[in-house]
Amino acid sequence: MSKERIIELRKMLDRFSYEYYALDDPSVTDQEFDRYMQELISLEAQFPDMYDINSPSQRVGGIVLDSFTKIEHKRQMLSLANAFNYDDLLAFDQRVQNEVGKVTYVVELKIDGLAMSVEYQNGVFHHAVTRGDGVTGEDVSANVRTIRSIPLGISIGKELEVRGEVYMPKKSFDYLNQEKAEKNEPLFANPRNAASGSIRQLDSKVAASRKLDAFWYYLCDGETFGIKDHYQALQWLKTLGFVINPHTRLCKDIDEVWAFIQQMSEHRTDLPYEIDGMVVKVNDFSLQNRLGYTAKTPRWAIAYKFPAAEVSTRLTKIFLTVGRTGKITPNAQLDPVRIAGTMVAFASLHNEDLIKEKDIRENDIVIVRKAGDIIPEVVRSVKERRDGSQIPYSFPKHCPVCHSELYRSPDEADNYCINNDCPARVSEAIAHYSSRNALNIEGLGVKKVETLHRLGYLKTVEDIYRLKDRKEELYNIEKMGKTSVDKLLKAIEDSKSSSLDKLINGLGIKQVGEKAAKTLAEHFLNIKALSKATIDDLVTIDDIGKITALAIVSFFNDENNAKLIDNLVAHGVNTQYNKERKIESIFSEKTVVITGTLKKYSRNEAKRLLEKMGANVSSSVSKQTDFLLCGADAGSKLTKARELGVRVINEEEFLDEVNTNA
Repeated sequence: MSKERIIELRKMLDRFSYEYYALDDPSVTDQEFDRYMQELISLEAQFPDMYDINSPSQRVGGIVLDSFTKIEHKRQMLSLANAFNYDDLLAFDQRVQNEVGKVTYVVELKIDGLAMSVEYQNGVFHHAVTRGDGVTGEDVSANVRTIRSIPLGISIGKELEVRGEVYMPKKSFDYLNQEKAEKNEPLFANPRNAASGSIRQLDSKVAASRKLDAFWYYLCDGETFGIKDHYQALQWLKTLGFVINPHTRLCKDIDEVWAFIQQMSEHRTDLPYEIDGMVVKVNDFSLQNRLGYTAKTPRWAIAYKFPAAEVSTRLTKIFLTVGRTGKITPNAQLDPVRIAGTMVAFASLHNEDLIKEKDIRENDIVIVRKAGDIIPEVVRSVKERRDGSQIPYSFPKHCPVCHSELYRSPDEADNYCINNDCPARVSEAIAHYSSRNALNIEGLGVKKVETLHRLGYLKTVEDIYRLKDRKEELYNIEKMGKTSVDKLLKAIEDSKSSSLDKLINGLGIKQVGEKAAKTLAEHFLNIKALSKATIDDLVTIDDIGKITALAIVSFFNDENNAKLIDNLVAHGVNTQYNKERKIESIFSEKTVVITGTLKKYSRNEAKRLLEKMGANVSSSVSKQTDFLLCGADAGSKLTKARELGVRVINEEEFLDEVNTNA
């Protein structure tokens, strides 16, 4: 009887959660819900053989992980292009209409949280993955499962993927920061950071205590469920138990879109959660497919960003920071003030000339805003509120860290510390080398680098590869410990096999960022060839101008840099471009589109295999498409391919070609 009661209680609690979160129409009080939950927890403790990871009782957390595993998204999670005004929206609408004619739009609030993908298999919650880099995210299932509004079971047996935003309500955020203040712990800057930090807790009990919530805004491959448009998909998801934002609007044209945006702009601060804009989506799925995608964004959607909010506060101090190139950046220390959901205490002043032009002084009342709702900046000083205590700022002549004399080129606005041994420059350079877009040495961020530099363990970039000889000493450093040290040393060892483009970016050559590093690696293939390149050689390469070419040649002509590269080679760091060899196949120089679900490979894996076989993989079917690779549950792309006479191949034919060219 007790086992039957467990099943009964689970069904009841799932229904109560659906009524409370999805329908906003609870049939029991919070006290009744808690009483049933305690009964379930007690019975499950008596009958451990009835354990179910997706029981409502598991929402209290309890799983403790060593780390998060990586999961590759079956469908890439793209970002959105931005619009900042009415003209930007009109231009977007014109592009859409030029391509597919008149459309209707769905407009949604852009929740300021953490993008999330959840997958259900056989009607049961299977896993939840963060966006990550769009291709690969982290498995945070144990923590997402604790969010009470998320259904752990649905009435659909086939595989289903839903995407949305996990966020922290303002009420939960205020309560959490109050708790942290009472414990004299650092406060979270804003609800988004709090949500992100909570969802990445290794102990799911901590995540459960943070009272996160989520809104869901996208059904992947909706057409395979017989759904024709986005708005219909959202209503269908709601019937399954997913919480859809109530301020979602179906609009007949862009003017109606703009009217709704204006309406919500006036009430955004009244919402119980933070938003940083609105999202506009073409409603019809078939038109979305025709519009397709760029490399990074869907062409059928755009994010409208709210104008930056401006507030006044006192600038208490101007101070300088030193970057890896020696660039000196003046910054404003402010009386903390809330802007767009974040407590702001500092803002960049960019350079000496800006301070003079805006006549910004210490002790001024200043107007501050967030550029794009992200980066705090000082707009102007409020001169009429000066009381005589403010004096014009005199830009220092010496580095604030090493006290070397600063240098400023006549044709530049920035001052530089040109002392290569400046501790600040060294720490920034090492941290940049270790960053995600360079050698990706996890655990070697700026603060850790500064600590190790101060202790004398990291004086140069190549010292990174000598840390393994100091393992026992590292174990004894406060807040490091054996586990984190071992993970750091493994990450350092793994970094040796990184591709040349990552190394070039990590070296911090002036004017050379991630894109230019990739271009140089593809052209020269190894560091030795690049180091011998002349300015004339370099300027013939697309996207490499004369200023960048001069910076590259100057870098490799420096004896210290040449020695650094020799030392990295001696430590076993790869200096070759890890370019995959393209294979001649039936796909060579052909345009291929993938649709449906493949059994053996994810869509991204199939894409990489096709590219390795010389294909150009596109997201939408057109007259230029040569092949449609078709898996199970294919939708409108298959229909369109047949209409256009595109050759359709199944997974078996694809695998034959892969095996032939293996």
